[in-house]
Amino acid sequence: MVFLFNVFQGTQQGAAPQSGVISYSEFMTDAQAGRVSNVTIKGPELYGVFASSGENFKVMVPPNENVVTRLEGTSVQIAADKVDPEQMSIASILISLLPAFLIVGVWIFFMRQMQGGKGGGAMGFGKSRAKMLTEKHGRVTFEDVAGIEEAKQELEEVVEFLKDPQKFSRLGGKIPKGALLVGQPGTGKTLIARAVAGEANVPFFTISGSDFVEMFVGVGASRVRDMFEQGKKNAPCIIFIDENDAVGRHRGAGLGGGNDEREQTLNQLLVEMDGFESNEGVIILAATNRPDVLDPALLRPGRFDRQVVVPLPDIKGREKILEVHMKKVPLANNVEALVIARGTPGFSGADLANLVNEAALLAARRGKRVVGMEELEDAKDKVMMGAERKSMVMSDDEKKLTAYHEAGHALVAMHEPASDPVHKATIVPRGRALGLVMRLPENDRLSMSLEKLEADLSVAMGGRVAEEIIFGHDKVTTGASSDISQATSIARKMVTEWGFSEKLGTIRYAQDQEEVFLGHSVSQTKMMSDETASLVDAEVRRIVEQGYNKAKQILTDNLDDLHKVAKGLLEYELLSGDEIKDILAGKPIIRDTEDDDEPKDTAPKSSVPSGGGGLSGGELPQGA
Repeated sequence: MVFLFNVFQGTQQGAAPQSGVISYSEFMTDAQAGRVSNVTIKGPELYGVFASSGENFKVMVPPNENVVTRLEGTSVQIAADKVDPEQMSIASILISLLPAFLIVGVWIFFMRQMQGGKGGGAMGFGKSRAKMLTEKHGRVTFEDVAGIEEAKQELEEVVEFLKDPQKFSRLGGKIPKGALLVGQPGTGKTLIARAVAGEANVPFFTISGSDFVEMFVGVGASRVRDMFEQGKKNAPCIIFIDENDAVGRHRGAGLGGGNDEREQTLNQLLVEMDGFESNEGVIILAATNRPDVLDPALLRPGRFDRQVVVPLPDIKGREKILEVHMKKVPLANNVEALVIARGTPGFSGADLANLVNEAALLAARRGKRVVGMEELEDAKDKVMMGAERKSMVMSDDEKKLTAYHEAGHALVAMHEPASDPVHKATIVPRGRALGLVMRLPENDRLSMSLEKLEADLSVAMGGRVAEEIIFGHDKVTTGASSDISQATSIARKMVTEWGFSEKLGTIRYAQDQEEVFLGHSVSQTKMMSDETASLVDAEVRRIVEQGYNKAKQILTDNLDDLHKVAKGLLEYELLSGDEIKDILAGKPIIRDTEDDDEPKDTAPKSSVPSGGGGLSGGELPQGA
């Protein structure tokens, strides 16, 4: 600014360009000798031109010196230029104000930092942080959402109401105030909300529940008011609040009567959604995976009129989700989405997207141009069981023990009619496990029968029993730690929650109670009497020992088969369910020897029936 001021002042005052500065005495000598043609006086400065060369010069005139009188009688042409005292002081004024400007700038910077860099500056504490979703962010429609047809149908009505409100209003129907999307993480709640934005063609504001939480009291409530003001200006519109439990938790918790910042924000949200002044045309969509901690006033009709459950997809839903994600990658001709869908029960939409992405990365790592069934199967195993640790060095004794451990699991599972079919068994370390047996159910399982639970207990004990039979009691290792933990957990739930104990009857003994402490919900289990606790422990031990004895009987009666399966695992390291059956039947194992550059399907179709519940044997104990 100072540089521009000097340039501006020089051009405005019409000063001639100067070539140098000379002393006053030298100037007077030259002027009296006739070597100066003309001069221009500007206050204490004097600008002149030499007569012979035409060169410009500048002279500082001493105080109390009368230049005009001294130049009388010479041929020098004298001119004068007016000097503006205010103009001369601008630079000094700017320089004096510079520290104040710096202080104000630093203050504004820190205020913006305290607001996370948002909010429109120092005066924008209470401004809403809701962002309007536009086309350039990537338009998503209902065609991009698969596997949650019921949830789509509920929200399609909201979209249709926004497009054609007369269709519903002539029958007395009113547009819903809000819809709460409830589901486990990764099921597609945010995705379906974006699809609503893409389909409705109305303004769509998105905000996170944590954006209302601020260190200053009253800021969250102010942001709620401002958010609804924006909604009114753009009505009809949709406001999507992600992770709504951050601001919608139960009131009345904490110290000081609960009059904290979060509760004020929630109170303002309740009033804006259904208070004296209704916000017509503003629809609230919210997503949460913790509906149990939300305030009841938030869930009543008139605020969130609909609670749309977004569940984990079934086999048909998983197939459709896989087809959506597989459109983005080049596939080999042998890829069947249904086969992968049958082998991934319990997977969410995010898990399936991750599976397809992992398969694409594996294909790229192997130098292939397309993603084949082999990559999809390997990616599924990696997602479900963890990455292979082929670099892990195991001694021959550890390999042999792990092989018999996993063979025990697999053999018990094959002799238990209620058990899920064995999909594959491996002694290649994956994740924290030294070996693994994966079982997949034939259909999506919604409930568990008593015989299925007892079969799972026997399979869990199969690894420890195999170690004892083959190596003796003194050689048993800690590899069955996860099996014992899983068996104990199943048995305790059978006794205390599911009513599968004749001695204790069909009574729930584990009563989870949620208590609120300092604003946080704490789940506690009601204490039982000493007598009841002793009965529970005795029943848990009886059920686990029953599974242990059943596994011991199966493996003792089929000891030759145990040796065969363990020998096959030591030789091949990985056996599918069909290959284990071939070993037991005395048939040779034939492996596909196609060129690795061609996609191939190594998954046995008959043993990929569906679904998951792998039991891991040989898991490393904590801290090992």
